[in-house]
Amino acid sequence: MKDWSKISVLLILTLLLPVPLAAADAINIGSRLELFVDDFLVDKLVGGARRVLHRPIPRDVALDRTKPWEGNASGYTSVFRDGDLYRMYYRGLHIAYRDGEYEATNREVVCYAESHDGIHWKRPRLGLVESHGSKENNIIWDGVGSHNFTVFKDSNPACPRGSRYKALGGGRAEGGLRAFQSADGIYWELMAENPLITLGDFDSQNVAFWDELRNEYRAYWRHSRKGDPKYPDGRDIRTATSKDFVVWSESEFLDYTPGRPHQLYTNGVIPYHRAPHIFLGFPTRYVDYGWSESTKALPQLAYRRIVASKSERSGTAMTDGVFMASRDGHNFELWPESFRRPGIERPGSWFYGDNYSNWGLVETPSSMESAPNELSIYASEGGRQPDGNRLRRYTLRLDGFVSVQAPFGGGELVTKPLIFRGSELILNFSTSTVGSIRVELQGSDGTPIEAFTLEDCPPIYGDTVARQIGWKHGSDVSKLAGQPTRLRFELKDADLYSFQVK
Repeated sequence: MKDWSKISVLLILTLLLPVPLAAADAINIGSRLELFVDDFLVDKLVGGARRVLHRPIPRDVALDRTKPWEGNASGYTSVFRDGDLYRMYYRGLHIAYRDGEYEATNREVVCYAESHDGIHWKRPRLGLVESHGSKENNIIWDGVGSHNFTVFKDSNPACPRGSRYKALGGGRAEGGLRAFQSADGIYWELMAENPLITLGDFDSQNVAFWDELRNEYRAYWRHSRKGDPKYPDGRDIRTATSKDFVVWSESEFLDYTPGRPHQLYTNGVIPYHRAPHIFLGFPTRYVDYGWSESTKALPQLAYRRIVASKSERSGTAMTDGVFMASRDGHNFELWPESFRRPGIERPGSWFYGDNYSNWGLVETPSSMESAPNELSIYASEGGRQPDGNRLRRYTLRLDGFVSVQAPFGGGELVTKPLIFRGSELILNFSTSTVGSIRVELQGSDGTPIEAFTLEDCPPIYGDTVARQIGWKHGSDVSKLAGQPTRLRFELKDADLYSFQVK
């Protein structure tokens, strides 16, 4: 006769045991570089560990936009590296403000600059477009779409040679966004007679690029959202895809985690070149508090009132830079904190239309001898002032947007079960002299794997964008490749920016 009480106890114990995770349920990261710009890989943060947004460091002025065909409304800048050359495109425009009125003193034109290091820029004399009585300038286009002509180099392997460089430009008054093409990035022509994207507001920098992982073009542009209970009305971002850059899918607004508390102007969305499965965005945030006491205490109140005399928000609204990231191009984790603040109050700062990020991320040499490359981002300052404006360069360490950080008291990060491919675990991290990181590899149920426990890992310290991690018995993790594995990071006064198994 069976002892049912014993069978019941065994059944209960069996149900309480951890269930091995099927490989299909783990996140397959292969040999990709992985960042912590979202919480996609994070299972839990313990103790003092938390994800921290980092802000870029202001550097030199890349370009003073004071030429007669440029001016204080110059902007909508795009920057990318093209072989040994860095290319920059931006709008030239100047607006003169007087009591109750303002007017453009020059027409909108598309300007071009180039550099061999991303730091020092020059304007080539192209001789293409006449402005102020001369063609001795760096203007490449002054036709339809000049307001927000945004250029990218098409990496689509099937792209015809004559359209290797592409651009979007246009607005509601022009019927929508038009597509442009060029063989060399200098001489441009329309790809089609009519606008290709017509639903939107478009009065912003609207961007497009080739998504090499999904084999499609993606576009992002400004459109005002209205009547959505999830989000406040106002400036927002739409997206669509295309296989040929001519016929586009039905567009949709982006979704945000945890939400969109403020309005967004530009979007700056781009696949991160070191981890192209991750989309990064650098929107311009728009805020207007009206004539509050703090607004009145900001620089240049008298000029601010002149600017506001025809359009009040021009004197009271403010713009700064924020950061967001996505894995599918539609759902973005949007950080509510500022990625780039307007900075210390000084003449020309804290104005509407200022502090706009460029589209594009480039690697540039570090100012510190023998240090690794940095990431450079460019932002406008001094916008809408009586003279021209400036484009300032900002830098971050490679992958340095967000880190998992812990104080001296310590903290831990445990990832979700991952499947990797490779034999070496590489970390991008920074510690103090008394700080450290240790790494443990676990099974999918959280059980430490023999020879890869925390106790087997000597404390790791330093500041590097690429350090191979080892344990007492070696660094080769290839025997775990293809198996669901958790990574446990113990941090003490340290930042962990990214990791990769390769």
